[in-house]
Order: sequence, then structure tokens, then C-alpha cells
Amino acid sequence: MNRIPLFVFLCLAPVFLLECPKAEENIWLSIDTQKLQLEIKQGNKTLAVMKNIAIGRNGAGFKQSVGDDITPLGDYKITWVNVNSLFHRFYGFNYPSEKNADQALSAGLLDQQAHAAIIAAHRQHKTPPHSTPLGGRIGIHGLGNADERIHNLVNWTHGCIALTNAQIDRLAPWITDNMRVKIK
Repeated sequence: MNRIPLFVFLCLAPVFLLECPKAEENIWLSIDTQKLQLEIKQGNKTLAVMKNIAIGRNGAGFKQSVGDDITPLGDYKITWVNVNSLFHRFYGFNYPSEKNADQALSAGLLDQQAHAAIIAAHRQHKTPPHSTPLGGRIGIHGLGNADERIHNLVNWTHGCIALTNAQIDRLAPWITDNMRVKIK
């Protein structure tokens, strides 16, 4: 029996997609931390927009440590997925990036060993360790059982990008391994 790929099945179902992804297309995500929106992009073309996203409680910028509640700016890739997350779905980034590690080393926030571990993970195309002073487990996730009214009022995450459960379900068919994510 021939199986239909998941993204094709979801495109045939009555979901909220503007267009459906094609495996050969170079789809990526742009996250605007000022406008609080996520765009699904193909090249310079915007395919879909999700508004009213939430970011870290302390805004976006240079994430300096675990618990600083800052969403890191930069270029990342989706390198791990948890579809059974407490946050409904979780698409994890390869945070900290090499650039994040270099900045932290220069600022005295990372020692040589932690820096080397992050760089080695990137060069081996693996997710960097989440146990360095810069933290980890940064990504895009839903709300799970959280109150959507609060989500619509304040930025509340510890550094991730949060969408409603409906939005994260809408995003799911577009997600691919190593998908590029630009946070600005």
C-alpha cells in the first residue's frame, strides 16, 4: 500500500494553511520580536503569518545565562522535536549557535571547555549541550494547558517563542529537519 506523506495529507485536510509545503522547496521561518509575529517564508516570499506570538519575559537580545528570560537573536536550525511536550509541540533549535558561543566566550560568560563543546556539536551537526551557562532547550512551542488569555497579554517565556496550540498545529506541516529560523 502506498502511504501519503503527512504534509500532503494535512494539505488535503481543512486546516488553516494558506499554501501547502512541497518537500523540494526551501522553506524557512522569520521571527520578528518587535512585531511579535512569525512568518513562514520561501526565499523572500511570505507564505503565512502568525501574529500575537510571545517571547521571553525580558525581551529579545543577547542571551547571557540560563534564567535570564531573554529570547536569543540570530540564525538557528530546528534540530530536535518533541510532539508530546507539555507545551503541546516543541520545535527545538541548535541554540547556542557558534556566534552565541563566541560572544559569550569574549564576554567571559563561557569557559574554553564549554565553548569547545558548543563548537564541536555544531561541526558534528548535533544539537549543542543544554548544560552550559548559556542554557539550551530554546525553540518554538505551543501553550499546552496554559491560559491563552495570558499569552495574548504578555511575553511570558524563558526565552522561547510561544504560539497558541492552534498556531503550532498550523505550523507543524511546514517543519522540516534543519529548517532555518531567523530571530530578529
